[in-house]
Amino acid sequence: MSHAFPSSSTALTKPAARASGLTKTYGKGAARVTALDAVTVEFTRGRFTAVMGPSGSGKSTLMHCMAGLDPVTSGSARIGGVELSALNDRQLTKLRREKVGFVFQGFNLLPTLSARENILLPLRLAGRRPEAAWLETVVTTVGLKDRLAHRPTQLSGGQQQRVAVARALVSRPEIVFADEPTGNLDSRSGAEVLGFLRDSVRELGQTVVMVTHDPVAAAYADQVVFLADGRLVDELHDPSADAVLERMLAFETHGRTT
Repeated sequence: MSHAFPSSSTALTKPAARASGLTKTYGKGAARVTALDAVTVEFTRGRFTAVMGPSGSGKSTLMHCMAGLDPVTSGSARIGGVELSALNDRQLTKLRREKVGFVFQGFNLLPTLSARENILLPLRLAGRRPEAAWLETVVTTVGLKDRLAHRPTQLSGGQQQRVAVARALVSRPEIVFADEPTGNLDSRSGAEVLGFLRDSVRELGQTVVMVTHDPVAAAYADQVVFLADGRLVDELHDPSADAVLERMLAFETHGRTT
């Protein structure tokens, strides 16, 4: 049985993930900090969205709440039609394993496993067998066909991050969250990884949400949403690096003068 992305017109019109009035606070009393303040945002299925904002704006917190890694204080976070706050720990773990892919700044590969074994690890943990044709498609898309037997120490940083991208895609998740995926890479390797993420959206129909501080990285996305002080303050479609940088500078200048 295929685990393809939703193909019905109804499924395609629903967002892959949605936050409604999402608020996240830490601490109590005088020490209370509001990391997210009533954020409402949709991540469209089959699109590449970048989330940007100054340091401390709440962009990583938003990703963690939307991915079910951090509980919300109030409001709603949904993946597909599933309300995350309605799930217990076991159900959340199952949802993350089956519906969500992750790409982190630090690769998070197991050093004793080959590239192929690292890619297939989520399926192994879920007790699922890989689909040979889909695995071939993913591996070809990220350019790793001749590196599958190599361990992480035998790969460059860019190749290791491509393994991490393939691992995120192989289970055909509803959505992939990428947290500063090029933060540890040089500009050439970073461009390769961003190109693969973009290709996974355009060629494989994946939905990708990427947190980044880099206007050049954000320009690979279909749209950019901007956070400031825990609030959604702007969005930009078909972004260029210059347009993203201009918006970021405007937010930072406004923040310093208010």
